[in-house]
Amino acid sequence: MKFKMVHNNINVSNLEKSLEFYSKALGLKEARRKNGDGFTLVFLSDGVGSHILELTFLESHPQKYDLGENEIHLAFETDDFDAAFNHHKEMDCICYENPTMGIYFIADPDGYWLEIVREKTPLK
Repeated sequence: MKFKMVHNNINVSNLEKSLEFYSKALGLKEARRKNGDGFTLVFLSDGVGSHILELTFLESHPQKYDLGENEIHLAFETDDFDAAFNHHKEMDCICYENPTMGIYFIADPDGYWLEIVREKTPLK
């Protein structure tokens, strides 16, 4: 038996604001959408890999979510770390930097942390 990770889900309080953020900050695009009774699911793709991010908007929960200690995150690899850092600095969304490790985090409109890492050198 084999398993393949296909998506992560986060709940968002303002779908349009989140879609704008993920597009501008990370270049993610809507791959598909499902509208249901009181909810909307939007699946975002980077256009490269098969793993996608599912944003869930519940009409009955327009306020930000309590993220507790927010000790989980998604990581995004970039081929131009310095340009990405400058872009996110201009967006004023960097919430934590660790220059020693060569990483930083940005926060989305609901406070979810997203790690930005340098592209890894392929193994030979």
